[in-house]
Amino acid sequence: MFADRAKIIIRSGKGGDGHVSFRREKFVPDGGPDGGDGGRGGDVIFEVDKGLTTLIAFRHHRKFSATDGEDGKKKRQHGKDGQDLVLKVPEGTVVKLEATGEVIADMSGDNQRQVILKGGRGGNGNMHYATSTMQAPTYAQAGQDARELEVFLELKVIADVGLIGYPNVGKSTLLSRISNANPKIANYHFTTLEPNLGVVDLGDDEGFVAADIPGLIEGASQGAGLGHEFLRHIERCKVLVHVVDAASTEGRDPVEDIYRIDSELAGYDVSLQKKPQIIAANKIDAVSAEEGEDPLERIRAEFSEKNVPVYGISAVTGEGVKELLYAVNDLLKTIPGDVTVFAQEYFPEEHIPGNSLPYQVWKDEKDPRLFHVEGPKVEKMLGYTNLDSEKGFRFFQNFLKDTGILRDLEKLGIEDGDTVKLYELQFEYYK
Repeated sequence: MFADRAKIIIRSGKGGDGHVSFRREKFVPDGGPDGGDGGRGGDVIFEVDKGLTTLIAFRHHRKFSATDGEDGKKKRQHGKDGQDLVLKVPEGTVVKLEATGEVIADMSGDNQRQVILKGGRGGNGNMHYATSTMQAPTYAQAGQDARELEVFLELKVIADVGLIGYPNVGKSTLLSRISNANPKIANYHFTTLEPNLGVVDLGDDEGFVAADIPGLIEGASQGAGLGHEFLRHIERCKVLVHVVDAASTEGRDPVEDIYRIDSELAGYDVSLQKKPQIIAANKIDAVSAEEGEDPLERIRAEFSEKNVPVYGISAVTGEGVKELLYAVNDLLKTIPGDVTVFAQEYFPEEHIPGNSLPYQVWKDEKDPRLFHVEGPKVEKMLGYTNLDSEKGFRFFQNFLKDTGILRDLEKLGIEDGDTVKLYELQFEYYK
């Protein structure tokens, strides 16, 4: 089965913690703080690999993680940065937030590489917190937490032209004749179970990319059969070519087939029905002159008023195929050449907890009597406050009250004797 969708969990690396240490050398008994900074956590990056055509690599492996940054070390040594995780995907892959379906990235067009999740920043070592009033800080900054997202990958093939129609009308045969594609061809339904792409070369730098979209059936837009699996691949096509069996070799009415396929397109996305269309009336080599009404003329009469051109062809013998290809190429020249790229709707960096707040307060998941307080405002306060002095400690108490931190702790249900942790600083709460 064609692997064009996958649901995975991605995790960036956690930032390494800053280190607490003091310079200890011979003849330097009271050296200053020399704790180094933690390393940056690895990013999660999606990158287009033009050699890939499916998402099969994500079918049996569900969780992907970048590595964490190393903790800082003594002697001002910086921890190593975590290694980035680069996930290779085929061009046309759309990365969506699984919970809402919002687009995070469309790996198409100029967007060949994108950082989806940034790794956590490394924490500052205690060497950053020495001041004239606090020369021996005993705390360092914790590294920023890892980020984790559940995302949905959806491949929407990139082709200029989509060949659409019911099973066994000759789409694969046509693609094999007009391009370098080599699809499986047989005389039974649903031979094609994945979109096949082929490059049509008309010479003089003229040509286009065509896709044989697997056969549709009634109810496809509601998910019947394999409908939803394939309708998504039509979204990027600029021109749709209806391939129908003009000879009705299996008893199908070609005119009714076109209307039914159009109905399925509109049922999935009404914009699909509005794409420029051309009708390729296939199998004219099998039309019998003794049957009376010319089926090709009947199709033309039906769709002439709708400005949908009709070309009689035989994918087997090649009759009429050249005229069809040049008509398609001329139509493509009237359509903007840019690939349809879906705009980003969800920006992970905007949803980092506390990213835009002066501080963040939360209850520990494992210890209900432990409460955490972090944020840029808290970091700044710790950097210039000497908590070992009475004046500094009084300032610290007023800071917790004036910023609203105490109020927020009480809203979370803190009680006397519970522990409050501000990075490496801990104290017991009493009202």
